[in-house]
Amino acid sequence: MHPNQTRLDHFYAAFVRLDADTMADCYAPGAQFNDEVFSLRGHERVSGMWRMLCEATQAKNRDAWKLVCSGIEADDKTGKAHREAGYRFSASGRQVHNVIDGVFEFNDAGLITRHRDRFDFWAWSRQALGIPGVVLGGTPFFRNQVKRQAAANLDKYLARRKA
Repeated sequence: MHPNQTRLDHFYAAFVRLDADTMADCYAPGAQFNDEVFSLRGHERVSGMWRMLCEATQAKNRDAWKLVCSGIEADDKTGKAHREAGYRFSASGRQVHNVIDGVFEFNDAGLITRHRDRFDFWAWSRQALGIPGVVLGGTPFFRNQVKRQAAANLDKYLARRKA
Protein backbone atom coordinates (compact mmCIF):
# COMPACT_ATOMS: atom_id res chain seq x y z
CA MET A 1 0.00 0.00 0.00
CA HIS A 2 1.31 3.45 -0.90
CA PRO A 3 2.16 5.69 2.11
CA ASN A 4 -0.30 8.34 0.89
CA GLN A 5 -3.06 5.74 0.89
CA THR A 6 -2.05 4.91 4.44
CA ARG A 7 -2.35 8.64 5.21
CA LEU A 8 -5.91 8.69 3.87
CA ASP A 9 -6.79 5.51 5.78
CA HIS A 10 -5.43 7.19 8.92
CA PHE A 11 -7.38 10.39 8.18
CA TYR A 12 -10.70 8.60 7.71
CA ALA A 13 -10.18 6.29 10.69
CA ALA A 14 -9.71 9.45 12.78
CA PHE A 15 -12.85 10.94 11.22
CA VAL A 16 -14.86 7.86 12.19
CA ARG A 17 -13.69 8.47 15.80
CA LEU A 18 -14.29 12.25 15.47
CA ASP A 19 -10.60 12.78 16.28
CA ALA A 20 -10.01 16.18 14.69
CA ASP A 21 -6.47 16.55 16.06
CA THR A 22 -5.33 13.43 14.19
CA MET A 23 -7.17 14.63 11.08
CA ALA A 24 -5.39 18.00 11.33
CA ASP A 25 -2.02 16.26 11.47
CA CYS A 26 -2.67 14.93 7.95
CA TYR A 27 -2.66 18.42 6.36
CA ALA A 28 0.27 20.51 5.17
CA PRO A 29 0.70 24.05 6.56
CA GLY A 30 -0.70 25.75 3.43
CA ALA A 31 -3.48 23.20 2.85
CA GLN A 32 -6.61 24.08 0.91
CA PHE A 33 -10.06 22.55 1.38
CA ASN A 34 -13.13 23.04 -0.79
CA ASP A 35 -16.59 21.53 -0.80
CA GLU A 36 -20.11 22.74 -1.54
CA VAL A 37 -20.14 24.84 1.66
CA PHE A 38 -16.56 25.69 2.65
CA SER A 39 -13.65 27.22 0.73
CA LEU A 40 -10.71 27.30 3.11
CA ARG A 41 -7.04 28.24 2.85
CA GLY A 42 -4.39 27.42 5.42
CA HIS A 43 -3.94 24.74 8.04
CA GLU A 44 -5.61 26.76 10.80
CA ARG A 45 -8.89 27.18 8.91
CA VAL A 46 -8.96 23.66 7.45
CA SER A 47 -8.19 21.97 10.76
CA GLY A 48 -10.49 24.44 12.54
CA MET A 49 -13.39 23.33 10.35
CA TRP A 50 -12.81 19.68 11.24
CA ARG A 51 -12.47 20.55 14.94
CA MET A 52 -15.70 22.57 14.88
CA LEU A 53 -17.64 19.80 13.13
CA CYS A 54 -16.21 17.00 15.25
CA GLU A 55 -16.76 18.83 18.54
CA ALA A 56 -20.36 19.70 17.62
CA THR A 57 -21.06 16.09 16.70
CA GLN A 58 -19.47 14.76 19.88
CA ALA A 59 -21.39 17.21 22.04
CA LYS A 60 -24.85 16.98 20.51
CA ASN A 61 -25.18 14.22 17.95
CA ARG A 62 -22.77 11.41 18.81
CA ASP A 63 -25.61 8.88 18.87
CA ALA A 64 -26.54 9.67 15.24
CA TRP A 65 -22.96 9.71 13.85
CA LYS A 66 -21.94 7.10 11.30
CA LEU A 67 -19.22 7.22 8.66
CA VAL A 68 -18.44 4.53 6.10
CA CYS A 69 -15.48 4.99 3.77
CA SER A 70 -14.56 3.06 0.64
CA GLY A 71 -12.51 3.33 -2.52
CA ILE A 72 -9.53 4.88 -0.77
CA GLU A 73 -6.65 5.06 -3.23
CA ALA A 74 -3.51 7.19 -3.49
CA ASP A 75 -0.19 7.43 -5.27
CA ASP A 76 2.77 9.82 -5.05
CA LYS A 77 0.75 12.96 -5.81
CA THR A 78 -3.00 12.30 -5.70
CA GLY A 79 -5.66 10.31 -3.94
CA LYS A 80 -9.38 9.74 -3.78
CA ALA A 81 -11.97 8.38 -1.40
CA HIS A 82 -15.70 7.84 -1.15
CA ARG A 83 -17.61 8.25 2.08
CA GLU A 84 -21.16 8.13 3.30
CA ALA A 85 -21.88 10.10 6.43
CA GLY A 86 -24.96 9.79 8.60
CA TYR A 87 -25.58 12.46 11.22
CA ARG A 88 -28.12 14.78 12.76
CA PHE A 89 -27.76 18.32 11.41
CA SER A 90 -27.39 20.47 14.51
CA ALA A 91 -29.24 23.54 13.20
CA SER A 92 -32.44 21.63 12.44
CA GLY A 93 -32.13 18.32 14.29
CA ARG A 94 -32.89 16.52 11.02
CA GLN A 95 -31.14 13.27 10.06
CA VAL A 96 -28.85 13.49 7.01
CA HIS A 97 -27.27 10.83 4.82
CA ASN A 98 -24.59 12.55 2.74
CA VAL A 99 -22.65 10.84 -0.05
CA ILE A 100 -19.28 12.50 -0.63
CA ASP A 101 -16.42 11.92 -3.04
CA GLY A 102 -13.06 13.42 -2.15
CA VAL A 103 -9.94 14.04 -4.18
CA PHE A 104 -6.59 14.89 -2.66
CA GLU A 105 -3.14 16.18 -3.57
CA PHE A 106 -0.08 15.46 -1.45
CA ASN A 107 3.30 17.11 -0.96
CA ASP A 108 6.58 15.18 -0.94
CA ALA A 109 6.23 14.60 2.82
CA GLY A 110 2.89 12.85 2.26
CA LEU A 111 0.76 15.61 3.77
CA ILE A 112 -2.49 16.74 2.16
CA THR A 113 -2.08 20.03 0.30
CA ARG A 114 -5.45 20.10 -1.47
CA HIS A 115 -8.66 18.37 -0.51
CA ARG A 116 -11.82 18.73 -2.60
CA ASP A 117 -15.07 17.08 -1.49
CA ARG A 118 -18.11 16.92 -3.76
CA PHE A 119 -21.67 16.13 -2.79
CA ASP A 120 -25.15 16.91 -4.02
CA PHE A 121 -25.94 20.19 -2.24
CA TRP A 122 -29.64 20.10 -3.07
CA ALA A 123 -30.00 16.55 -1.73
CA TRP A 124 -28.13 17.60 1.41
CA SER A 125 -30.23 20.75 1.88
CA ARG A 126 -33.52 18.82 1.49
CA GLN A 127 -32.46 16.43 4.24
CA ALA A 128 -30.79 18.94 6.55
CA LEU A 129 -33.27 21.81 6.25
CA GLY A 130 -36.56 20.29 5.16
CA ILE A 131 -39.01 22.50 3.23
CA PRO A 132 -36.63 25.48 2.88
CA GLY A 133 -34.04 23.10 1.40
CA VAL A 134 -36.60 21.57 -0.95
CA VAL A 135 -37.82 24.94 -2.20
CA LEU A 136 -34.58 26.93 -2.18
CA GLY A 137 -31.78 24.35 -2.08
CA GLY A 138 -31.20 24.46 -5.83
CA THR A 139 -30.76 28.22 -6.00
CA PRO A 140 -27.40 30.02 -6.00
CA PHE A 141 -28.78 32.58 -3.52
CA PHE A 142 -29.58 29.91 -0.94
CA ARG A 143 -26.27 28.12 -1.46
CA ASN A 144 -24.43 31.41 -0.93
CA GLN A 145 -26.43 32.05 2.24
CA VAL A 146 -25.42 28.64 3.59
CA LYS A 147 -21.78 29.31 2.67
CA ARG A 148 -21.82 32.69 4.42
CA GLN A 149 -23.38 31.21 7.55
CA ALA A 150 -20.86 28.35 7.63
CA ALA A 151 -17.95 30.79 7.22
CA ALA A 152 -19.34 33.00 10.01
CA ASN A 153 -19.73 29.97 12.29
CA LEU A 154 -16.13 28.95 11.60
CA ASP A 155 -14.87 32.49 12.26
CA LYS A 156 -16.71 32.56 15.62
CA TYR A 157 -15.39 29.12 16.51
CA LEU A 158 -11.78 30.06 15.70
CA ALA A 159 -12.09 33.34 17.64
CA ARG A 160 -13.35 31.44 20.72
CA ARG A 161 -10.43 29.02 20.48
CA LYS A 162 -7.94 31.89 20.39
CA ALA A 163 -9.53 33.67 23.38
